[in-house]
Amino acid sequence: MSGGPVRRPAVAGFFYPSDKASLLKAIEDCFKHALGPGKLPHLNRQGPRRILGLVCPHAGYMYSGPVAAHAYYALANDGLFDTAVILGPNHQGLGSVIATVDSGYWETPLGKVPVDADLVKRIVKLSGIVDIDESAHLYEHSIEVQLPFLQYIYGSDFRFVPICMLMQDLNSSMILGKALAQALEGKNAVIIASTDFSHYEPHEVAKRKDTEAIKCILRLNPEALYETVMNMNISMCGVAPVMTMLVATKILGASAAYLLKYATSGDVTGDFSQVVGYGALSIMK
Repeated sequence: MSGGPVRRPAVAGFFYPSDKASLLKAIEDCFKHALGPGKLPHLNRQGPRRILGLVCPHAGYMYSGPVAAHAYYALANDGLFDTAVILGPNHQGLGSVIATVDSGYWETPLGKVPVDADLVKRIVKLSGIVDIDESAHLYEHSIEVQLPFLQYIYGSDFRFVPICMLMQDLNSSMILGKALAQALEGKNAVIIASTDFSHYEPHEVAKRKDTEAIKCILRLNPEALYETVMNMNISMCGVAPVMTMLVATKILGASAAYLLKYATSGDVTGDFSQVVGYGALSIMK
């Protein structure tokens, strides 16, 4: 593997295991979990490649991994892609308000994933609002936790573009979404929006609120999603990544969205008093 800067994992040993064998087992446990698909994924190399976008949670694997596994199970069955654009919220508040990196690799216990430098250049140029800023990614987990799932299924046969969003407004999401669609036109790519839904609400309250947000995603309606999240005070951390993904996938020909799984941390821990909501959805052409 050629040179370039390597981003070391920030949350290995916290959000997921820090050694390869334990991480592989943790991922397989997510797929086989009662809240997961119930079986291991099979990579369908002749898959139809209809998935343009995914919504995936990003908590510790013990909490949200089984829900995330539904998204990656669907992707494995859908076939091979070249590049994943992973959009995540910036929980740390560091760096530029919309930030990517322009080269190198991101490392996990499963190996190194190369950044698609050519695609980064194109997105930065077309959008006019994305900065090259590694500091925004240093300690952020929302993008990092998606990579081991992709590596488990695809090995090292893909590249990726990480985009970290501190901005959570509709306008920035529209601009970036349109630029992504233009940059990805004719390419075999998937856009992964990393988000959790309601945070620290009673289970029934979280489920009621999150259902309304999910309805907007299923209608492929980023404007309605923003309005719903604002009006209902839904503490959805990655609303901008999801809106951006919806804008881009609609331009790229999305015709339908599917809810693959919704659960809360209460479904895992048994404590329903203060939960975090997790959803996995696919956006299809």
